[in-house]
Amino acid sequence: MTPERHQRIKQVLDQRQPDLTVCMEGVHKTHNLAAVVRTCDAIGVSDVHAVWKNEQMQVLGGSAAGSQNWIDVHNHSRTEDAIQALKAQNMQILVTNLSASAIDFREVDYTKPTAIILGQEKFGASDIALELADQDIVIPMVGMVQSLNVSVACSVVLYEAQRQRQLAGMYDTPRLSYERRQRVLFEGGHPIFAEACQRKGLPYPEIDEDGQIVASDIWWQKMQMNKEAWQDIDN
Repeated sequence: MTPERHQRIKQVLDQRQPDLTVCMEGVHKTHNLAAVVRTCDAIGVSDVHAVWKNEQMQVLGGSAAGSQNWIDVHNHSRTEDAIQALKAQNMQILVTNLSASAIDFREVDYTKPTAIILGQEKFGASDIALELADQDIVIPMVGMVQSLNVSVACSVVLYEAQRQRQLAGMYDTPRLSYERRQRVLFEGGHPIFAEACQRKGLPYPEIDEDGQIVASDIWWQKMQMNKEAWQDIDN
């Protein structure tokens, strides 16, 4: 890993917001999935949740091909499970929905731990999502249409969250755990070795302040050998 790449990755990790996330509930169009993940990366969101409405877990791709490598995507088969996981992190649950109780999205305090539920393109958020959410939010519009594209709505809300958090200084202090930073530094800075570790079942090594791998001689030997040949080293 070059010093420039190492510094770039560290800069990105320093501004990640682990308590700000979105949950895509049944969003199924590839370009929307990709655009949401891309925006999350740009904002500094570290985790994205997705509820799939069928048994086949979908793959995020398209324009997010690079972004998704830097964001952890958590898959759920039920909306209840996703919201329960988010509430377990003490997040306020917001849902984009045009209703009598909805408030202007700019009235929300996004410096609190926050999860934003984005409903399915055609039908919006499900009844269970509306029931379990803490607050409906709406993006005011004065035209003939009553809703924005889901990825556009995501961007609008997240940039307001970023604005508030920047004013509060929440981007000034690194907030990711040491373990997570180490994982991303290794996977992002040494992707070939990371793939080999996953394939061979080797633990990730430490990454030093210069972005270099710190590992034992045995680890390096195993990295260069087939797994079947490890027995001689282990014995």
